[in-house]
Amino acid sequence: MKLQPVILSGGTGSRLWPLSREMYPKQLIQLVSEQTMLQETAARLNGLDESEKIELLNPVVVCNEEHRFFVAEQLRQIDVPADKIILEPTGRNTAPALTLAALAVAADDPDTVLLVMPADHVIQEEKIFHDAIHDGMQLSGKGYLVTFGIKPDSAQTGYGYIRMGAALGDDTVAQSIDSFVEKPDAATAQSYLESGDYLWNSGMFMMKASSWLDEMQALQQPMLSSCKEAFAKGESDRDFYRVDKDVFSACPSDSIDYAVMEKISGQTDKAAHPAAVIPLDAGWSDVGVWSTLWDVGDKNVDGNVIKGDVYTINTNNSLLFSDQRHISSIGLDDIIVVETADAVLVAHKDHAQDVKQVVERLKKEKRSEHMNHQLVYRPWGSYECIDCGERFQVKRITVNPGASLSLQLHHHRAEHWIVVKGTAEVTRGDDVFLVTENESTYIPLGIKHRLENKGAIPLEMIEVQSGSYLGEDDIVRFEDIYGRDK
Repeated sequence: MKLQPVILSGGTGSRLWPLSREMYPKQLIQLVSEQTMLQETAARLNGLDESEKIELLNPVVVCNEEHRFFVAEQLRQIDVPADKIILEPTGRNTAPALTLAALAVAADDPDTVLLVMPADHVIQEEKIFHDAIHDGMQLSGKGYLVTFGIKPDSAQTGYGYIRMGAALGDDTVAQSIDSFVEKPDAATAQSYLESGDYLWNSGMFMMKASSWLDEMQALQQPMLSSCKEAFAKGESDRDFYRVDKDVFSACPSDSIDYAVMEKISGQTDKAAHPAAVIPLDAGWSDVGVWSTLWDVGDKNVDGNVIKGDVYTINTNNSLLFSDQRHISSIGLDDIIVVETADAVLVAHKDHAQDVKQVVERLKKEKRSEHMNHQLVYRPWGSYECIDCGERFQVKRITVNPGASLSLQLHHHRAEHWIVVKGTAEVTRGDDVFLVTENESTYIPLGIKHRLENKGAIPLEMIEVQSGSYLGEDDIVRFEDIYGRDK
C-alpha cells in the first residue's frame, strides 16, 4: 500500500519569538537538534518502508509561498526530495491545506494513504511511531479517518483533548472517538488525566486521499469547491505548485478537527467514513512555546537547557538561548532568556504562552522585529543591515556561487556597491562589467541593474543605500530566475 507523507509547514510560530519570525518561522530553525524541525519531520519516516507492506513516497509539503526556497533547500540537504511543494498564497488553516494535498495525490492514485504531520513536532521514540503508522495503514485501508492521540502524563491546559470511545477490536489498539474537547482549565485537565479516558490531540492524521475528499464533499462543500478551483487554476513554477491566489484567498478557513473530525466523531453511522484514534506514547511534543523546549531539552545538573555562549550562577530550571552575544544569569529560577541580534526575550516559564502578545504589539506598532531577523535570507543568499539613519542604510550582502539577484530598479534610492570578496558581474543600464575585490560601483536612482555571482566562492559586498525611502518594497522587478514578482 502506498503511503504519502503530507507535511504541513504553514505556521509562523509567534510564541517562539524572537527566534521564530514570520519570514523564518520555527519549523525552519534548529531548535531541538542539529536538524531543523522540518528536516526532523521529513526524516522521521526513514526505515519505515523496510516492511514490504508499505511503499513510502516522497513527501508532499504545503507551505507559505514566502518560505518555498527554504523548504526546498532544507529537504535537499537531507536527501529527502519533495514529491510536490504546494504554495499557499495566504494561510487558510489546516483543512484547506490538507485538501490541496489530497487533490494532488488523488490525481495519481485516490487510494494512497496520507500521513499528515505538522512540521513543528518532536517525536523521540520513532520506532513506536512507526508501529502506530502500521496500525493506521490497516485502518485507513478500511476507510477510517485516523488520528493519533497522545497519552497524557500531566494535566496540560495548552492542548485540546480527545475522549476515547469503545475499542475497535482485538487486532488493533485503536479506539473509536467519542468527542473532541477544547483546551480545558486546570481543574478540568486534572480530571481528564485521572479518568484515563482522554488523550491529547496531536494534530497528526491518516486516511486515504479519497476518504478525506469524500468527507469534504459531505461536510464542507464550499471549502472543497474553492480548493478544487484554486488547484485547477494553479500552475507549476520550478519545483513548486502555485495555486490560484484570488480563489484560494476566498476559501473558508478552518482546521482539520473543526471542519471534519469533530463532525464525524461519535456518530460514525452518519459519516461517509468512520473515525478512530490510535493512542501514542512516543515522546511526542508540540513545540509551541519556549517552556515546551525546556520540557524536551537536555538539562544540565541545575535543570537548565542552554544553547550558545551562556554562563549561569545559582540559576535553576531555566532555558537560555544565545544566538549572537554572551548571556550571564545569576540567582534566577524558572526563567526564559532568548537572545538574537536585534531582540531579547526575558520571561518566566509560567508566562511562555504570553509571548504572542509581544508579537501582536510589534505588528500594531508597525515594527519589523516580528517579520525578519537582522540577517535576512533570500534564494540567492542573504543580507544583513549593519547601520541605518534617516536617509541611508548599510547592508552586508552575500551572494551564493551561481546565484543572481533580479533585474530591478528603485524609484527612491541609489546604491553604492563595494566588493570585499569574490567577483561580481554587474548589469547597469546597457553596460555589463566585472567588479572585483576592493573595487566599487554606483547604481543611480531609477536605473535598471542586476548583481550576479558567476564564480566558485561566495560573493561578499557592502551596499550603501541613500535616498528618501529605503524600504524593501521599493523594488520593481523585470526579470527574476526565482519567479518572484515583487
